[in-house]
Amino acid sequence: MEIKMILFSGRPDDFDSRSERERRVYELLDSLGINYERVDHPRAETMEACAEIDKALGVTMCKNLFLCNRQKTDFYLLLMPGDKPFKTKDLSAQLGISRLSFADGDAMLELLDILPGSVSVMGLMNDKDIRVQLLIDRDIVSEDHIGCHPCECTSSLKISTSDIIEKFLPAVKHQYITVDLPKYAE
Repeated sequence: MEIKMILFSGRPDDFDSRSERERRVYELLDSLGINYERVDHPRAETMEACAEIDKALGVTMCKNLFLCNRQKTDFYLLLMPGDKPFKTKDLSAQLGISRLSFADGDAMLELLDILPGSVSVMGLMNDKDIRVQLLIDRDIVSEDHIGCHPCECTSSLKISTSDIIEKFLPAVKHQYITVDLPKYAE
């Protein structure tokens, strides 16, 4: 059954009923003068669930992967196109790391204050000790807009890529590394 999603500009009218982590995202974006469009929807924890959201927002939601090194001492948030395959060896080689794996939900909650299924670039606002390195695939950097969750997977945002790079990241004291992941799995 297809659910009709309505596109809104800015924060929700029912702001006070939203989770604290979601409200913090809207407050930060508003304080930085970052415009965004939003759709509310049932839980969307997978790229497949984001297909209808993509249509409503007119943007492809980013695949957000929370990764770590073997020792679980270095953490990475990777933003990449949802339709691109991901192989850890491709990214490990670019970063000069012997092995990357998916970080667990406890680390995600501790470092980004996000639960699995809701990973988003917005979580970097909660990484006060700058322990997570942001990696953005070249194809995302070249897009006009980024689609992401506001730290909850029941809403999705469309934000200008330039606002993320030029306003949001400096405000949360993070820099990014551009990576170039192959379009097709080898």
